[in-house]
Amino acid sequence: MDQEMNYGEDYKFIPATSVNSGVGFEVLPDVYCHTIQIVNILLVGNQDTGDFVLVDAGMPNSSDDIIKLIEERFGEGSRPKAIVLTHGHFDHVGAIIELVEHWNIPVYAHSLELPYLTGKAQYPKPDASVEGGLVAKMSPFFPNEPVDLGDHVEALPSNGKVPYMDGFHWVHTPGHTPGHVSFFRDEDGALIVGDAFVTVKQENLWDVMNQNQEISGPPRYLTTDWEAAKQSVQKLASLEPSVAITGHGLPMHGDELTNHLRRLAQNFDELAKPDYGRYI
Repeated sequence: MDQEMNYGEDYKFIPATSVNSGVGFEVLPDVYCHTIQIVNILLVGNQDTGDFVLVDAGMPNSSDDIIKLIEERFGEGSRPKAIVLTHGHFDHVGAIIELVEHWNIPVYAHSLELPYLTGKAQYPKPDASVEGGLVAKMSPFFPNEPVDLGDHVEALPSNGKVPYMDGFHWVHTPGHTPGHVSFFRDEDGALIVGDAFVTVKQENLWDVMNQNQEISGPPRYLTTDWEAAKQSVQKLASLEPSVAITGHGLPMHGDELTNHLRRLAQNFDELAKPDYGRYI
């Protein structure tokens, strides 16, 4: 029996946006990236057959925009096979209840993320004191109470496969959250990162608004385990991806990606880890 789904009591629209909001483009023939205010969602699958999944679920109050985007790309009445989550922070599950109710589809996430998606556990409070810019200072106003998806969410398969994403396998990349995952395809080196690292300094409002591209560690104000975050970046760098699509910022390709990601992995403490903050 389906359980009722609920957002936390602090769920609300966040009036933050970037120059790329509403813009989308094909990163690969079967990977489409679209920016919702300050976060990216991805449509992964075949446009001709209509077999696709939605990776992450945008900002609060964005469900109508996401449904419209999907119907424009795949046809009226189209719906994904599933929603697959990199993690459960508010800007990655902001429209998930409306989307699940509209499409009646399953949601998948890492088993360690399930408590934060079923109302059983709450993420640590955002750190406004962390080294960084204005977004970090604004972070206490972001929704932080857990969404409760009830029995609509289930764990990703333990064998590493990703439902309805043929060729991709999930990679456990904790640090930003305990059950954070990224998705990698060996065939072409495509990497869907989530927030394990990003290509914009997410705590800096000017960079976020203007999408100034620079590989950076995970958003500082919501990252609580910096040693795990470093190991996750090193793990992803060892995969030698050809393209990386991150939760925030523009995709990065080729030699630029290789060089910057290697530098981040080798100098993580210097480049990514803040000098001070609650979780240091």
